[in-house]
Amino acid sequence: MPQLTSRQLINSARIYCMVFSPFYAPIWAFIWLFLFSYLRLSPLFYKIFILVTVLMFTIVIPRITINIFRRINKWTHWQLSHREHRYTPYVITIASYIACVLLFANMNAAQFMLGILVATLVAGILCGILNIWWKISTHVAAMGGLTGTVLAFSHLFYFNPIPMLCVMLFLSGLMGTSRMILRQHSLSQVLGGFFVGLICAMVFILIGW
Repeated sequence: MPQLTSRQLINSARIYCMVFSPFYAPIWAFIWLFLFSYLRLSPLFYKIFILVTVLMFTIVIPRITINIFRRINKWTHWQLSHREHRYTPYVITIASYIACVLLFANMNAAQFMLGILVATLVAGILCGILNIWWKISTHVAAMGGLTGTVLAFSHLFYFNPIPMLCVMLFLSGLMGTSRMILRQHSLSQVLGGFFVGLICAMVFILIGW
C-alpha cells in the first residue's frame, strides 16, 4: 500500500481544514436540524430561506469582509493565522453572528435555532479571549460544537446519537491531527478548542429549548 509523502500529507491536511472550515459549522447544524427535528415538515421555501440567511451571515459576509481586510493590509493567509492577527477575523465574525442572532430573534425563530447561533457566537468570543494568551484551535472548536449539537439534538428530539457521534468524533480527530500536521496548534490547544465548542453547543442549545 503506497504511503503518503510529507508534502502530500500537508496538502491533504490543508484541504481537509478548508472543507471543514469553522465558517461551515452553523450551516451543518441547521441542515441536521431540518433532518432530525419536526422542522423537517416545514415548507421547502422556509428551509431554503433559513439556510440562505445562515449562509450569508456566517460564511459569505465574514469571508468577504476578512479577505478585503487582508488585502488592504497586504497579509498572506499564513500571516492572518498568526496569533496577533487573529483578532480581526474574530471581531468580524462575531459582529456578523450578532447581526444574525438579532435577525432570528426578530423573526421569532424557534429557541433551539437561536441556540445554535448563540452557542457558536459564545464559542467564538471565548476563543477570541483565550487567544490573548493561548492560540486555541477554532477549527477543532467548530468540530466540538457540531459534536455537542448532535448530543443536544438527540436529547431534544429523541434519536439514537451513537452512529453520528462516532462519525463526529472521527472527523474531530482528523481535524485536530490536521492542525498539528500544519503546525498551527499543539495537542493541548486542539483539545481545548474541542471542549470549548462541545460545552457551548450543549449548554446553549439545551438552554434555548
